[in-house]
Amino acid sequence: MSHCTVIWTTRSLGQLARIWTDHPAERQAVTQATALIDAELSRNPASKGTEEAEGLRRLRMPPLTVLYEVRELDRIVEIVAVKLIPTSVNGAAS
Repeated sequence: MSHCTVIWTTRSLGQLARIWTDHPAERQAVTQATALIDAELSRNPASKGTEEAEGLRRLRMPPLTVLYEVRELDRIVEIVAVKLIPTSVNGAAS
């Protein structure tokens, strides 16, 4: 599959906004991760991340992890959920 359009559901955008609001120290990292997620998933998304369930994949891009669906015929990647990856006390992602 070549270039795909990445869309974020209303739910995932709300989750991203909450992460942004609740974790001000992570804002720059969240912004960078969001841009990288969009870029990565716009090219060959079915080969990225790991399969969670049939039709649902997970991609980790610290400090975020996203769940997404690939609609190959439409060339659309739909991000359905986003979470902040918890960090341990020494700052490393767990």
